[in-house]
Amino acid sequence: MKYLAGVSTLQLDSGRCTGCGMCAEVCPHGVFAIADAMASITDKDKCMECGACENNCAFGAIRVASGVGCASAIINGMITGGEPTCGCGPNDSACC
Repeated sequence: MKYLAGVSTLQLDSGRCTGCGMCAEVCPHGVFAIADAMASITDKDKCMECGACENNCAFGAIRVASGVGCASAIINGMITGGEPTCGCGPNDSACC
């Protein structure tokens, strides 16, 4: 599943990455690949900004603003049964 193109806050610092593979293991959408002892982002638009990768990276190589943006708004709307609101404008549901 892809979300909105070009909006993910996901960042990978290759200088801190050790290639341990934890990010690839915990990512529910397969955003990471490991090759030659280094992680890479395969498709940033698949990131739902859940924060699992950042929370499980012992080396601080990953940053993501978890719980923000349209993906989070859609998930929260599904959980609460309400309309998604992401706070990005006067008509929040229009931007999600």
